[in-house]
Amino acid sequence: MASTIVLGIPIPSTNPYFLAIAGLHIAFGLSAVVAGLVAMLSRKARGRHSTFGTAYFWALAGAFATMSLLSFVRWSDDYHLFILGSLSFAAACFGRHNIRRRRVRSHLAGMGTSYILMLTAFYVDNGMHLPLWDRLPQIAFWFLPGIIGLPLLAYYLVRLPKYKLSPRPIA
Repeated sequence: MASTIVLGIPIPSTNPYFLAIAGLHIAFGLSAVVAGLVAMLSRKARGRHSTFGTAYFWALAGAFATMSLLSFVRWSDDYHLFILGSLSFAAACFGRHNIRRRRVRSHLAGMGTSYILMLTAFYVDNGMHLPLWDRLPQIAFWFLPGIIGLPLLAYYLVRLPKYKLSPRPIA
């Protein structure tokens, strides 16, 4: 099958519609990575954290939608990416739902898990084409994001102070 090379990474098609969707997917994915990182590193309060957290959620939704289209076209090759993307988006929905209910630990668990799964999907699909990562065995792409991310997530879940958020006033 013919492919297109973009920044050293092969895109498994020359079809302009597939490439357009892949381009959108890359833009959404990069936006989600950056917005999620800024949200993680920001003080947890209204403002930067919630703005970038919302941007992460909607960029991930766009990545999920485009990933779904791309996976359905190449189902036998990409069904595992659909599963990872679905789990990542479901975890983000769980995190978003829980922050609206003022459940901070559940929010952190959902969003952190979402980010780890998103990176896992990226590395499973692209790791063999990335500098340094190309020296690792394929199995490493499945586990390294979790090996690094889950202990960090656990640390912050334990470290999170036990406080109660005041309920939102009903308008």
